[in-house]
Amino acid sequence: MKTILLSGGSGKRLWPLSNDARSKQFLKVLEDDNQELQSMVQRVWKQLENVELADSAVLATSKSQVDMIHSQLDNKADLIVEPCRRDTFPAIALAATYLYSVQDTGLEEVVAVLPVDPYVENRFFDRVKDLEKAVRDSDAQLALIGVKPTYPSAKYGYIVPANSEDKNEYLSVSRFTEKPSEDKAATLIEQGALWNCGVFAFKLGYVISILEEKGLPIQYDELLKQYEGLPKISFDYEVVEKAEKIVVLPYDGYWKDLGTWNTLTEEMATSQIGKGVISEDSTNIHLINELDIPVTVLGASNLVVASSPDGILVSDKEASPRIKELVGEFDNRPMYEERRWGWYRVLDYTKFEQGKEVLTKRIGVDAGKNLSYQLHDYRDEVWTIIKGEGEFILNDKLSTVKPGDVLRIQSGDKHAIKANTDLEIIEVQTGSQLIEEDIVRLFMTWEEITEHVLSLKKA
Repeated sequence: MKTILLSGGSGKRLWPLSNDARSKQFLKVLEDDNQELQSMVQRVWKQLENVELADSAVLATSKSQVDMIHSQLDNKADLIVEPCRRDTFPAIALAATYLYSVQDTGLEEVVAVLPVDPYVENRFFDRVKDLEKAVRDSDAQLALIGVKPTYPSAKYGYIVPANSEDKNEYLSVSRFTEKPSEDKAATLIEQGALWNCGVFAFKLGYVISILEEKGLPIQYDELLKQYEGLPKISFDYEVVEKAEKIVVLPYDGYWKDLGTWNTLTEEMATSQIGKGVISEDSTNIHLINELDIPVTVLGASNLVVASSPDGILVSDKEASPRIKELVGEFDNRPMYEERRWGWYRVLDYTKFEQGKEVLTKRIGVDAGKNLSYQLHDYRDEVWTIIKGEGEFILNDKLSTVKPGDVLRIQSGDKHAIKANTDLEIIEVQTGSQLIEEDIVRLFMTWEEITEHVLSLKKA
């Protein structure tokens, strides 16, 4: 069985820690078995490894999340990178064509699809493996996992089985009800309805045949070229609602969507991450602080206080799901990102009336990692080394760097740096377009870069 993990979202509901580049699944606020902080995507990937599903998994994501995934999963995941966000049907279709035309997966192979961020017990993934048998034995077009509800919730969609007393391991699906009222949800639960957790499976040939019916390419490279023109539509609307035969596997274990601050803080092992103080007379407080300045909470109750370079949130826990409504219009650049080589944090950004911009970053490059050999068209940079030692190449000339060194890079200059030890840099950019896209990458690995420099010396 193949597995497609879906990693998307713009991160509005867990603002200010989440942003367009760092959605909720990348926030390191959960604890692993060694009491070290981990993210949802790291937790799920480990669970997939435990049931031997990781090796056959591909992860569909957007361009803005690629470096974050490489950083957190140590380049283990096989990525399907969407050129732009087009909702779940195009994302699953693109991944299906990758399995079919790049990995040569057979049309009879069962493919399971699941979000990258469910908060579940390990045995949930044993249930995911059961989907393969359900698809084959039932001859259904789709097999879903439905969670047995623990209370009538208006937050989730419901799967209503045709007969909850069915003797089979799986149940035939009668219909779906999307986020009903709590009273309606209670009635549905009495009828044996299950929470829809967004996990389902199908034979690869089923989705490939749908693409053929729509006149869309079934070759990965060809669909990639047409991707931006695909309609923004969910897999539920485009496929699930039109399927003639669907079965569901009930799951009676723990399952939770950690999509809002009030649900996420319920699963955090500690009430405080980062600098700050919570007074003894403050109750039910969670403080998550990514800034270098302390935050104090005094005599307050039932709050989540979250601070990052993107902003500061102080919210009643029950009200916290409404944050998406308030920050929906924010269109600021992400102020913190993890990259495959380390991380960066924006310290200051100023735009002057004449069109000149100044951006100051603090950059961390992990020992042994390097920035690509690159140049910029629209900005100059000044780097001040504040920690660690490394090797720096400017216009094909190699030098060593240490704390206190100041490196000047003009627009058009080719440059790269490698960290021999953990390296930190204060970078000041000046120019007319201070955007991440103003990068022309010449070589990615340090081996390629040094080979290039040595070849020029020999010549």
